[in-house]
Amino acid sequence: MDQDRTPIFDAVTAYIEKNPAYFRIPGHRFERGISERWTKIVGGEIFKFDLTETPLLDDLHHPGSAIKEGESLAAEVFSSDRCFFLVNGTTCGNEAMIVATAFEGQKIAVPRNAHKSVLMGLVISGAEPVYMMPELSKRWGIHGGISPSTVRAAFQSHPDLKGVMVVSPTYHGICSDLREIADVCHDHGASLLVDEAHGAHFYFSDRLPDGAMRQGADMCAQSIHKVTGSLTQSSMLQVQKGRVDLDRVEAALKIVQSTSPSYLLMTSLDLARYELANRGSELISHAVSLSEETRARINALPGMHCLDWSLIGHAGVSAVDTTRLTISAAELGITGFDLAHELYERFNIDLELSDYMNALAIVTYANTEADMDQLAESLETIAGEGSRGAAIVNEVFLPGLPPRAMTPRDAWFAAGHEVPWEKAKGHIAAEMLAPYPPGIPVVYPGEVITEEIWEYIEAFRRRGRHLHGPADSSLQTFKIIP
Repeated sequence: MDQDRTPIFDAVTAYIEKNPAYFRIPGHRFERGISERWTKIVGGEIFKFDLTETPLLDDLHHPGSAIKEGESLAAEVFSSDRCFFLVNGTTCGNEAMIVATAFEGQKIAVPRNAHKSVLMGLVISGAEPVYMMPELSKRWGIHGGISPSTVRAAFQSHPDLKGVMVVSPTYHGICSDLREIADVCHDHGASLLVDEAHGAHFYFSDRLPDGAMRQGADMCAQSIHKVTGSLTQSSMLQVQKGRVDLDRVEAALKIVQSTSPSYLLMTSLDLARYELANRGSELISHAVSLSEETRARINALPGMHCLDWSLIGHAGVSAVDTTRLTISAAELGITGFDLAHELYERFNIDLELSDYMNALAIVTYANTEADMDQLAESLETIAGEGSRGAAIVNEVFLPGLPPRAMTPRDAWFAAGHEVPWEKAKGHIAAEMLAPYPPGIPVVYPGEVITEEIWEYIEAFRRRGRHLHGPADSSLQTFKIIP
């Protein structure tokens, strides 16, 4: 296909140039109804792209012209048979993959480190989850990959699995062996679904791991906005024909996607694809070079460490995305939380996330050498100030999986109520508990809070560690299902 084309951008531009008397949604009528307080800062031209379905602009839910061509161009770039543009983020892509793969009463294997959108997909579909535990890296205090042996074990216990979902790469750039996992799934007549939110750039550099669709995945959801040049909340769902029912995918997307899709988001996807198709190798190689040079500088600092290829072959790790800089100053007695805070407050550097052991910087092709120098020199200053105390010791471990009393769907719709945390032991959870790090839920809704899990979480609570999931973040109370 002609990857120089930008069909959505061209269609919107043509409509703007036509400048019709406008009586459609949205109400701001190009830029005229936008607050001047805003337009004085950013100008008005961009707001003209915020349109709805018109005679020139196609329909996301029934594409036949500009959007259809834009999606077809993207499918070619990402080596899939069918691409769907997503305006509700990879969240809706994950939900749609699950809903299209397993109905109520059917089984699907999902990792415990899955994004919360996977839980929502299970709630919508009613599917029964078979949980797989990712391996843990004790050295870094983060979860690693899902090993092919774990997937084989899931099929041995549940040969009727309809599909397997894997998160690859993870937030920290950790990749599972998707090629072998795909073979295992296909040998059992099941589909491989991949949450590739953080890996859309893999398709454009041989210095990075292969993309999921090139390793045999049947579907993957990609956050184009996270790693390339589209706007926040714009993503893509890639599908290979054969094991996937495209009609079910389209039906699932109608459930989870807005009926008022943003043409700003779709235009940004169209143009991001255009840039990647024509300059992707150059752009992504630039990002890799920036990150690798900075990683070497960080690893040369006393007491500083940056995750590298040495993790491959351990903790289920098949490959590593080198554009992710997972930085540890634990040897200097500095937690990842404190490191990220200090970089922001002292040096005006804003990182993506932090945990007890590490802080994470995401490098893209839009970063500059000046950005990388600022980061490396700031870390050099911190390292030069010496130790802050005893080295931070990794405390990450996980209790055993709890028994499940209800499916996520049944638990979601069950009547729950709050009880004091000390009385939650032995009850069915109505909400999730995920200590951070490593960010892996030890309890999902519908699972029993065992004594082992209660003691594990209580230790986190007493030490003031981060807990994701409960409505009461202090964990004085917790919601259970009687």
